[in-house]
Amino acid sequence: MRYLARRFLHSIFLLFGVSVLTFLFLELAPGNFLDEMRLNPQISPETVAALRAQYGLERPLLARYAFWLKAVAHGELGFSFAYNSPAAPLLWLRARNTLLLTASTSLLSWLAAIPLGVWAAARKGRAADHLTSVWTAGLLAVPDLLLALALLLLAVRTGWFPTGGMVSVNFDSLPFWGQVRDAAAHLALPVLALVLGTLPLLVRHVRAAMVEVLDSAFLRAARGHGIPRRRLLFSYALRAAANPLISLFGLSVATLLSASLLVEVVMSWPGLGPLLLEAILARDLYLVIGAVVLSTLLLVVGNLLADALLYWTDPRIRAR
Repeated sequence: MRYLARRFLHSIFLLFGVSVLTFLFLELAPGNFLDEMRLNPQISPETVAALRAQYGLERPLLARYAFWLKAVAHGELGFSFAYNSPAAPLLWLRARNTLLLTASTSLLSWLAAIPLGVWAAARKGRAADHLTSVWTAGLLAVPDLLLALALLLLAVRTGWFPTGGMVSVNFDSLPFWGQVRDAAAHLALPVLALVLGTLPLLVRHVRAAMVEVLDSAFLRAARGHGIPRRRLLFSYALRAAANPLISLFGLSVATLLSASLLVEVVMSWPGLGPLLLEAILARDLYLVIGAVVLSTLLLVVGNLLADALLYWTDPRIRAR
């Protein structure tokens, strides 16, 4: 518990630091939410001044940050100027959609990366291993934005997938399994874009970890005892290579989260990405801060999960 409590405390400091830096960067950025109103001749300067007082924009930076911390303590995450409502309901709805996208992508990526990486490592130096290196290097060279745009063009030209949104217009009138198929069809294209961007890196790391373990003395001894090849690879070698892969899981959450924000904007997935971009363009201060902190929270949860898995699988961590 002391190990997990220390990790949790580090995560709290990380969230605090992210919120402070986001506040500072937004303060240094030119303009605010009321600039467009100030340029509108139909809106009087007195109205703009009243709105500044209402939103607390005339307060010092520390006072506004303290006000935001108080709102966080009440579970509101600040107030959205553009939507004229607390930011928390807007953010939690979008965070749920982002979590669905990233969790589905992470599950599919690891389910594909582990057997592919083990398969390539078991055939080190052969044609299959070289083929794996070629296609992973090719996919790594393609930017995530280009992958998303190519898949979106494919969907538009073929009509195989919906090109935006999370569900269809007639979603509520569909039967249960029809709703499941409709949601899966809308989820398929963003997940495919993220899997293609994430899978090559995971396959390469799984292969590298497995190659190192397959060359170890205890694996050669187990092979000499006549243990079947499949059991040797997945029961012995994969367990021995688990530590760096679990650490990679925590890092892959960060990569996947940043890529998902981009894919959401390109493919019109109603997650945190489009909301964050909209809030930045509107200079909606507290909505931007809430979206950034909530994204960091998803990253922190992923890393805490990786730390817990490491503690569970590695007795050396428990001994220390």
